[in-house]
Amino acid sequence: MEGKEEDVRLGANKYSERQPIGTAAQTGDKDYNEPPPAPLFEPSELTSWSFYRAGIAEFMATFLFLYITILTVMGVVKSPTKCATVGIQGIAWAFGGMIFALVYCTAGISGGHINPAVTFGLLLARKLTITRAVFYMVMQCLGASLVPLCLFTPSSLLLTPSVAPETPTSPYWHRCLLGSQCSWYTLLPSP
Repeated sequence: MEGKEEDVRLGANKYSERQPIGTAAQTGDKDYNEPPPAPLFEPSELTSWSFYRAGIAEFMATFLFLYITILTVMGVVKSPTKCATVGIQGIAWAFGGMIFALVYCTAGISGGHINPAVTFGLLLARKLTITRAVFYMVMQCLGASLVPLCLFTPSSLLLTPSVAPETPTSPYWHRCLLGSQCSWYTLLPSP
């Protein structure tokens, strides 16, 4: 019985040496090595195929993400009855599922950024060179800009190429401009 009373009396002070907690506990050996910061400019990147393949992956991922998610939202909005659509939860699943699938597919090629804000953050953390970051952001913005042209192209232009495109003041071009702005606002961080 005496041993138990002593344990209760000691309580938290049973171990006399102090154990580090929080960030102080992380000063020991890590089980990984932090990579060195990326150089600001790497001219040899411009001649490698992996550089351009990564840019194409970012372009396709951004395009597919916005294309599928905007189509999902349009399907819900244009439906005469909300019971016949996927609803709000389906829209959320479309966004989450697309991010999951596209990051999984492109992480090994380009890092799976999909968003210029993510690319810019990695540039500030010195995980990317300026050349690669600018190239990724340009490809992501091009992918986002192509979505409205694919979504709002009249079917007559797709079926009969001899039809002349509409004038820039027509409702078709206004929808494309609005869709392009929506795509850009989806990609860029809010202030």
